[in-house]
Amino acid sequence: METVLHLFSALGLSSAAGLNAYLPLLIVALLARFTDLVQLRPPWDALTSWWAIGVLAVLLIIEIIADKVPAVDTVNDIINTVIRPAAGAILFAANSGSLGQFHPVLALICGLIVAGGVHAAKASGRPLITAVTGGMGNWLVSTIEDIIALVTSLLAILVPLAIAVLVIGVIAWLVRRVSRRARPAAG
Repeated sequence: METVLHLFSALGLSSAAGLNAYLPLLIVALLARFTDLVQLRPPWDALTSWWAIGVLAVLLIIEIIADKVPAVDTVNDIINTVIRPAAGAILFAANSGSLGQFHPVLALICGLIVAGGVHAAKASGRPLITAVTGGMGNWLVSTIEDIIALVTSLLAILVPLAIAVLVIGVIAWLVRRVSRRARPAAG
């Protein structure tokens, strides 16, 4: 059961990285440095160094500000097309390292796919939000994304079973949506 919980924790952290690359990385770094809630094995324990925490904090502030400004948020999303999936890969691999037999390359790929998928959904929806609201809704949507990334990161660490419930809920919603779209085509 502990292996499954670690897997859901890794999944939650990498999905949060798809919304905000630096927030889950900083949370993991701080919790690993100051608590026993997160245990990072080498080389991932480098995240707990003061320089890494400082750099993550500065990058988080830059991302939070940049993501609230119309047009700048689009540039930020383009830049983060590489960074968010990479952060997800790091978080998945760092957390799944405690799983034992989980191959590190497979963990990196899983994190890359999860964070990349969340980022792709976020980045593809943002221009629509900008167009519909004339850019006035960007700060609100970005703030909601940051809150979701924060809550998801904390849940992934503190209550990974909640991530399991969320994953099952999202899969059920997707299956239901796809099956509804398939019905009219069949009839």
